[in-house]
Amino acid sequence: MNPSDAPHHQLLTIQPVIMAGGSGTRLWPLSRAGYPKQFLVLHGNTSLLQQAAQRLMALTGAAAPVVVGNEEHRFLILDQLREVQCTPSALVLEPAGRNTAPAVTLAALQAIQGGADPVLVVTPADQTVTNPDAFTEALERAANEAAKGAVVILGITPDRPETGYGYIQAGAGQQARAAEDTAAEEAAPDLRLQTRPVQRFVEKPDAATAAAYLAEGGYFWNGGIFVLRASTWLQALERFRPDILAATRTAFEARSTDALFVRPNQAAFEAVPAESVDYAVLERCPGSGIDIRMVPLDAGWNDLGAWDAVWQVAPQDAQGNAATGDVLLHDSQRTLVHATHRLVGVIGLQDVVVVETADAVLVSDRARSQEVKAIVGTLSRQQREERNLHRKVHRPWGWYDSVDAGERFQVKRIGVKPGAALSLQKHYHRAEHWIVVRGTAEVTCGDKKILLTENQSTYIPLGEVHRLANPGKVWLEIIEVQSGSYLGEDDIVRFEDSYGR
Repeated sequence: MNPSDAPHHQLLTIQPVIMAGGSGTRLWPLSRAGYPKQFLVLHGNTSLLQQAAQRLMALTGAAAPVVVGNEEHRFLILDQLREVQCTPSALVLEPAGRNTAPAVTLAALQAIQGGADPVLVVTPADQTVTNPDAFTEALERAANEAAKGAVVILGITPDRPETGYGYIQAGAGQQARAAEDTAAEEAAPDLRLQTRPVQRFVEKPDAATAAAYLAEGGYFWNGGIFVLRASTWLQALERFRPDILAATRTAFEARSTDALFVRPNQAAFEAVPAESVDYAVLERCPGSGIDIRMVPLDAGWNDLGAWDAVWQVAPQDAQGNAATGDVLLHDSQRTLVHATHRLVGVIGLQDVVVVETADAVLVSDRARSQEVKAIVGTLSRQQREERNLHRKVHRPWGWYDSVDAGERFQVKRIGVKPGAALSLQKHYHRAEHWIVVRGTAEVTCGDKKILLTENQSTYIPLGEVHRLANPGKVWLEIIEVQSGSYLGEDDIVRFEDSYGR
């Protein structure tokens, strides 16, 4: 039976798809390539990735999500999802960045394994909403339409003439196509959830055009959230960009799997043309005969695409200031201050962003905060590490924080999860001293294995094979003092590693 002929009253099989591969450079210095925006807590008490998963798990009939991310973040994704009791059905790891169309195609190919044809609910991992019930209601309406073969995109109801988003021009609300939709229409008499035909997609406008859109009505922001059957996506891609489909399928069919990890063939995937979902398929649908519709979304959506957007959703004082961390404000208005490592004092500022981390500080006019990408570009050209990593670096086994460094020495704090272990390794250019400050350490050094507890220490000679493990039930924390002629992270020869590095 054709998926579009499926009876509407059947319980839908919904396959959430979380796109978690973004870099989030516009929120530097808090967001970096090694720990990008989707893993940050910017609104509420959970990360944006965790919020996305929780919203999708609220959908009726939703399966465990398929998450598309990259190799470097695979354990970070799993750790964060497990913190909110969400285990993905698969974590598809892109071998290279090829934009969103190939990423969605990987998810669709994964979803149809075993002959299934679920409704894909595709959402970025780095957005937030303040009304999750309204979000769920809109998505479930979109899923009902998508089950009958439509491409359905959520259109964000605009509240200002925004120039940072693309727009969707939608027609008047449509009546339901089948008698069984009557109850749903009656449940939304104000037409908030009534689907509308998509007339066209519009690129990011200038300020005057955006104001005209808002005044005219019928224009909605494109938030990158869309719903359709897996087969509908694959058929549309076959029609508009068969080269992307063929190349992505070749990479997927040559995949390897390891527990939840699905790894498309790297060489084949690097040959896939890079293209966005919008350019490859969605913008080509209006006027093509493909049924493309829009469900309005009015749920306090924000993509937190720049520090100004973070200020908009943050709790504010009577002067419009939003402060996070150890912050003192005096005679300032409409200012965002985000302190992560030390006390930050602000005096006499208006409409300014101040973001402090352990190794970098950003100060910007709030209205120009999107231009932080120029700073990130300079960091990339200069090959500075502040582009990629924080001083505190997350690893599958825990984290390390580079506390101090000088000529021929470096000091780190290292935290190891209960039951976790670093790789069995050696260094050619440095020796290490370890001091346990919390928990219990199991230390392998050459052919010896010892246990150390708080205030005990050991020495790892240069060139000796060694490993640090935490056999306990609480976090292990040590101070590591490195000394030698070269202290780079690439001076590691691994012999065994639980994480496949």
